[in-house]
Amino acid sequence: MDNAIYASLTRQSGLMAEMRTVANNIANANTTGFRREGVIFAEHLTALDRKGDTLSMAHARGRMLDLNQGVLTQTNNNLDLAIEGDGFFLVEAPEGLRLTRAGAFMPSAEGELMTADGHRLLDEGQAPIILPAGASSVAVGADGTLSSNGLPFGRIGLFNAPEGMNLTHEGGTAFSIEGDPEPVEEARIRQGFLEESNVDPIFEITRMIEVQRAYELGQSFLDREDQRIRGAITAMTR
Repeated sequence: MDNAIYASLTRQSGLMAEMRTVANNIANANTTGFRREGVIFAEHLTALDRKGDTLSMAHARGRMLDLNQGVLTQTNNNLDLAIEGDGFFLVEAPEGLRLTRAGAFMPSAEGELMTADGHRLLDEGQAPIILPAGASSVAVGADGTLSSNGLPFGRIGLFNAPEGMNLTHEGGTAFSIEGDPEPVEEARIRQGFLEESNVDPIFEITRMIEVQRAYELGQSFLDREDQRIRGAITAMTR
């Protein structure tokens, strides 16, 4: 295959990956606590022969996570919580510990605070948070302290990935990390609020159009290259 076609195909593959990422961002524009993602393009050099000649190809396997704060919307639900600043809630999923900014919680039949996916919310010591029996209302302080009828009974933990470690998006609003999560002290919790997605739909739609046009240009180039090669083969076999 012609080297120009190889290089163009790697670019087309990267554009397809970016299109899927942009579409996922748009689909989650109204998902509580969702974090926008992007694709990072880089140059990848491939050796062509023993003389040291190389071919420049596109590499789009890197991912960028946008951690900017989303808008906080008031719900007045005592178990709706939003984080102001850095950090994540720590929840216990079947696969292990996960970080999330989605703060819509509810009590289970056993009184444990859970996410909508059934994952248990953990306190600062990474233990499940259990509401006191007969608790009529729950107050949550800015530092995460939980109290019922004026008596404290726990503190919600806020955590982040260890320095130098990446967050891995696992779908929805959950992230896995390498190593043990590190406590965050500077962030504040707002009770009765939820953090909206930080996706800007207008920007994402604009980017989708740009990616689509770039893909169409690449496809046009591939079509012309195919016609050129076919013409050359036809001329040589006459």
